[in-house]
Amino acid sequence: MMRSLYSGVSGLRNHQIRMDVLGSNIANVNTYGFKKSRVSFQDILSQTISGAAAPTAEKGGVNPKQVGLGMNISSIDTIFTQGSLQTTGLNLDLAIQGEGFFVLSRGEELYYTRAGSFGLDKNGTLVNPANGLRVQGWQAVKAGTDYIINTSGEMEDIIIPIGGKDPAKATEIIRYKSNLNSETPLLPEGRAPTPEEALNSTMVTNIDAYDSVGNVHRVTVEFTRVQGEVNTWLASAFVEGADETSLTFDVEGLNGNDSNTIIMRFNNQGAPVSIEDSPLTAGAPVDMITDGQLVATLNVDFPELGINQAININFGTADEYTGITQFAAPSSAKAYEQDGYGMGYLQSFTVDSSGIITGEYTNGKKAPIAQVALGTFVNNQGLVAGGDNTFSQTNNSGIANIGAAETGGRGKITAGTLEMSNVDLAEQFTDMIVTQRGFQANSRSITTSDQMLQELLALKR
Repeated sequence: MMRSLYSGVSGLRNHQIRMDVLGSNIANVNTYGFKKSRVSFQDILSQTISGAAAPTAEKGGVNPKQVGLGMNISSIDTIFTQGSLQTTGLNLDLAIQGEGFFVLSRGEELYYTRAGSFGLDKNGTLVNPANGLRVQGWQAVKAGTDYIINTSGEMEDIIIPIGGKDPAKATEIIRYKSNLNSETPLLPEGRAPTPEEALNSTMVTNIDAYDSVGNVHRVTVEFTRVQGEVNTWLASAFVEGADETSLTFDVEGLNGNDSNTIIMRFNNQGAPVSIEDSPLTAGAPVDMITDGQLVATLNVDFPELGINQAININFGTADEYTGITQFAAPSSAKAYEQDGYGMGYLQSFTVDSSGIITGEYTNGKKAPIAQVALGTFVNNQGLVAGGDNTFSQTNNSGIANIGAAETGGRGKITAGTLEMSNVDLAEQFTDMIVTQRGFQANSRSITTSDQMLQELLALKR
């Protein structure tokens, strides 16, 4: 008789725990990154009244007789299904689509979370503003003119230096393209062009270039038709603020050019075929490029600034139409790109799907600042919840596999969104009804057992 009482008590106690879990799920229905939990039951070891007997020649086998002793909780599982994403428009609100957790730190302790509502503290450190835990990742390191992020290195705090400076970069290359008009009048050798002919025979291009401290200098290249020679142009270079006596325009080779001009030749199909030095000294040896990239070096000296600079002028590729061409069309040659820039301040940043934070500077430059790390586990169910939407590693979760988003099975990061709770209210309310009925049924088994005990006690009367 007493067994049924204790079985009913176990049912009441464990259905209450299931109700506690359901209450927590419902309470966190609007908690970003929250993962619902599920309670599973199992029966308690039964009491054997008589054991099983094997069949004999005279009679068949006998099954065991057992009385169950109630129920217990087999597990409380955290369900790590994907939650829906809610758009917030804040660039430091991050959500993970797929597997993985953001990695947070407090000193040497690491925590893992799906809730990506991050912000910056006064030092520019990326943190969870609710608890101050620091987001982990890898800072970009400048190597020459490039930035490198080593995702195989040790994780560190992510710092976004709002207002930080991007140093100036001297112009190293200027690229040209478009067309020189092949119908420019070709005069007999010795006859001077009229003012109108001289105007039509010259094409002037300008572009602003930068020195090593960010000063702007206007670079001018004039293309002039060489009279008496077919498909031949003279390119003359001038740089604002430079020492004109030391300015040289040199084609790579063994011989240095002592002038600021080079010669550029085209074929009858309008493609450039060569560039060569055009020295001031008549009969001086020259260097020529007839294949590959047609690049000449402009050597510039700024004596007042104490700066010497070499700028590569790229006119295109020999026998191709990627740079300057010569067709019967209006001249439109222009410098379309140079790689220098002045000093700039970090004014904004974006986060892409791989977690790379890219800074945008006032000088128009974009450069990576850092990359957010993600961690995955062999057994997510083995993680232990630590409050504040965080989980911690345990002996049964496995060691965190840290890496970049969209690699190694990790999900992608979506900026400007947050992952909602994966709690389904319809499912929770249904489970609540089932749990309530289970609790009521167990309470009835206790009251019925009590009535039977009362009847037993009444026999003595």
